[in-house]
Amino acid sequence: MKTSPRPIPSCRELFHRILRPALAALALAAAVTGCQTQLPTAATVWNGDTGSATNVLSLREGDVLSISFPGAANLNTTQQIQRDGKIALPLLGELKVAGMTAAEIEKELIKQYATQLVSKEVTVTVVSAAFPVYVTGAVLHPGKITSNRPISALEAIMEAGGVNHTTADLKAVTVVRQEGDHTKQYRLNLRDVLRGVKSQPFYLKPSDIVFVPERFTWF
Repeated sequence: MKTSPRPIPSCRELFHRILRPALAALALAAAVTGCQTQLPTAATVWNGDTGSATNVLSLREGDVLSISFPGAANLNTTQQIQRDGKIALPLLGELKVAGMTAAEIEKELIKQYATQLVSKEVTVTVVSAAFPVYVTGAVLHPGKITSNRPISALEAIMEAGGVNHTTADLKAVTVVRQEGDHTKQYRLNLRDVLRGVKSQPFYLKPSDIVFVPERFTWF
């Protein structure tokens, strides 16, 4: 008894038999990974006014500070934060300030100079605070960007020449950030931002990596 040859499956049948189960497995794996390390949105990490660098960024080695004491001009000084994170102050000596904001330094100096000050006022101004961030993926000019002002993820992408609109997936931009001994990732939907959807900017910290992925396409 002869058996008739089995018909060759169509592309649609192949998709349902083979590719759909494979994609479902990948989606499940991604969901499990997402449960282990949830990626917060930009709004969950946004904090405070971004009108100046002192309100957004913690100070770091190499930053230059101008410190003035109203009513005690003899204490005024301009200092660069050294590699050990310290500055040298009149009458006080060395003080570690790396990792602090300008506002936090002002409070600390008022406390440290309490017996020296008639007016309990200290003003700390950031003269220079350049820091690097890195942009990679589907951008025109990937690499390091140095900024001396608060810079958002979208602004950093524009500094890198903008995206390749035929391949870039702006719905899934990732910011990789080193926080202590841990690496954290933040997922951003910048496509909605470019479409005018109101959202808080995601401001970068020194050495952040911005990754613009490519869209997945079928051939």
